[in-house]
Amino acid sequence: IPAVSGGELLATELSHQEILRYSRHLIMPEVGLAGQKKLKEASVLCIGVGGLGSPLAMYLAAAGVGRIGLVDFDVVDFSNLQRQILHHTADVGRPKLESAAEKLRAINPEIEIVLHEAMFSSANAMDICRDYDVIADGTDNFPTRYLTNDVCVLLGKPNVYASIFRFEGQASVFHAEKGPCYRCLYPEPPPPGMVPSCAEGGVLGILPGIMGTIQATEVIKQILGSGDPLIGRLLLFNALDMRWREVKPMKDPDCPICGENPTIHELIDYEQFCGISMGSEEAHVEELGADWNITPSDLNSELQREGKVVLVDVREPHEWDICHITGSTFIPEGDVLARMNELDTADDIVLICRTGIRSARALNQLRESGFTKLRNLVGGLHGWADDVDPSIPKY
Repeated sequence: IPAVSGGELLATELSHQEILRYSRHLIMPEVGLAGQKKLKEASVLCIGVGGLGSPLAMYLAAAGVGRIGLVDFDVVDFSNLQRQILHHTADVGRPKLESAAEKLRAINPEIEIVLHEAMFSSANAMDICRDYDVIADGTDNFPTRYLTNDVCVLLGKPNVYASIFRFEGQASVFHAEKGPCYRCLYPEPPPPGMVPSCAEGGVLGILPGIMGTIQATEVIKQILGSGDPLIGRLLLFNALDMRWREVKPMKDPDCPICGENPTIHELIDYEQFCGISMGSEEAHVEELGADWNITPSDLNSELQREGKVVLVDVREPHEWDICHITGSTFIPEGDVLARMNELDTADDIVLICRTGIRSARALNQLRESGFTKLRNLVGGLHGWADDVDPSIPKY
């Protein structure tokens, strides 16, 4: 960590109030006065202040990390509140950075909070990360994970990583100078749509709290220079079984960024690398073109007129139980090809999901199988609830 050199005590002094605040650290020989001064001198960048970033940032603030940077550009949504504990009901609609900064300053007014309200991208990542000692990746998408990894390798900084999905989490510390990087473990991203997002697949609200506090622990260990870090170790957690496993990924000598003959020397287009052409899964919808999409209002008008429109809902069974449009046919996305014999190519078919993303993928599958009279409901059931039927709950 650049803030600490030669194991010497830092010049930074603690006030009487800080000594009282951090007293439970100070009486631990593994931290002590010298360690608390290291924490005060250190700087950590938290990429994302959502499910993982909430407990991560809160515990770093409480621990006395002197400068905490936050990167996010989203606003608080009701669906965040089940797990993103930095944000409260009254914060819905506020920028997440504004909400997060308020809570962190209330936890510890002694520290500095730096806000980076921007989409973390190849254009700004180097400038944002350069002045921080440790980078903590709390993101939920593959382009940003590869971007964070590459920035940390190029700048020689530790990348404290965690990810979550449904009941499962994983955590590690990727530090190319001492062990494998993220690319060593995952050389190629999964095909777009192969791994559902939390919005599609869900996540146990407690899980990011568990994994985020593990991240905070690893960050503090990096700053203190003590303990056995998760470098070269991938921690796997299953909350449903309450079991932990550990695997030991090896450094890949052929890794394109940290291997013996690296071919990546600067940041690349990570959305293109991950097969996402427009920066988000919504690209699937827009790429269909106007002829393959239908708005909720237009669909409602067609349903009011005579003529057969077949509605096919491609969500999962538990989502169907929450809500659905009366009269629609239920065929989960994963079963579309196996059950396409249940559909008539002569019918006008409108595919439906929660937000229009999965239904766009299903449309492409059917189109490649010879169906031509297909349309995707833009905005999915959320759009239907907004424009046509507010009795449909949004989830």
